[in-house]
Amino acid sequence: MSFCVYMLHCFGGTYYVGQTDDLDTRIAQHQGGLLGGYTATRLPVKLVWAEYYATRHEARAMELRIKGWSRAKKMALIRGDWDALSALSKGKNSPSTSSGKREI
Repeated sequence: MSFCVYMLHCFGGTYYVGQTDDLDTRIAQHQGGLLGGYTATRLPVKLVWAEYYATRHEARAMELRIKGWSRAKKMALIRGDWDALSALSKGKNSPSTSSGKREI
C-alpha cells in the first residue's frame, strides 16, 4: 500500500495539504464538503499536486513539512520549479554554504 501527500487549490486562492491512502476517494470527499473543516468552506477545490510515499510515516512527515512552507514555496512545488524551490528554501536566517559561520 502507498500513501499520498496532496495539495488542493481552494476557492479564494488558498492551498490545503493533506495525506491519504486513497486519493480519488479523498478528493471526492473534499469536493463534496463531506470532511468538514477547512476545505468545506472553500469549495470548489482542485487537486494541483500529489506525490506517493511507501509509508504513512513518510507521507505524514512530508505533509507537515509542506504545511510549514510559504505560499511561494508551495507554488514552486506545484510548478515543479526546482530552482525556485531551492532558492526559497534558503531562508534569511540560513547561511549559504559559502558564508556560513565556522567554529574557530
